[in-house]
Amino acid sequence: MGLLTEGINEVIATTDCNAAPMGIINRGGSLHMVLFRGSHTARNIARERSVVANFVFDPVVYVRTAFEDLPEENFVREEVDGRIICRLRDVEAWAAFAADVERSSTEAIIVRLIPFHEEVLRLRLHPVNRGFASIVDATVHATRYVRNHDPWLGRLIEHHAGLVRKCGGQREWEALDLLERYIADLTRE
Repeated sequence: MGLLTEGINEVIATTDCNAAPMGIINRGGSLHMVLFRGSHTARNIARERSVVANFVFDPVVYVRTAFEDLPEENFVREEVDGRIICRLRDVEAWAAFAADVERSSTEAIIVRLIPFHEEVLRLRLHPVNRGFASIVDATVHATRYVRNHDPWLGRLIEHHAGLVRKCGGQREWEALDLLERYIADLTRE
């Protein structure tokens, strides 16, 4: 199994018709995720003891899944090695993992991942795009910013927004517009 590279791999994690951007940490072949307590994803992984990493290169999907639930028609259920998994319909590749909570704190759980299946559905070359990378970073910061309104996170979001405007294409600009609307709506509440 080799879809993940060393470091933190940004994917859309799916569990039981729930999707969220997540980082899978790959250090020396050991795979982990850090999940905030109280999230749908953390509850589902602790209950189901599995998760699917979806390899998606659409910046709008990263933003949408960070702040809203996708309709059920966006998901596919499959049986793999006697387990029912739930993955996104429109992906280039996906990998299924057994997931065991290794450590837990009041704020987060650390989950160890063991791959049991991966599949490449279609393969495209994705040149490095700083606009796409900046959407991912801005989205990560925004998920924290809407909770605590930390001005430092706000500045980081603006920095990445500037890179999206400079380096991104149409789809990255759409994702940035959507992200800015989520932030405005959620910080107003």
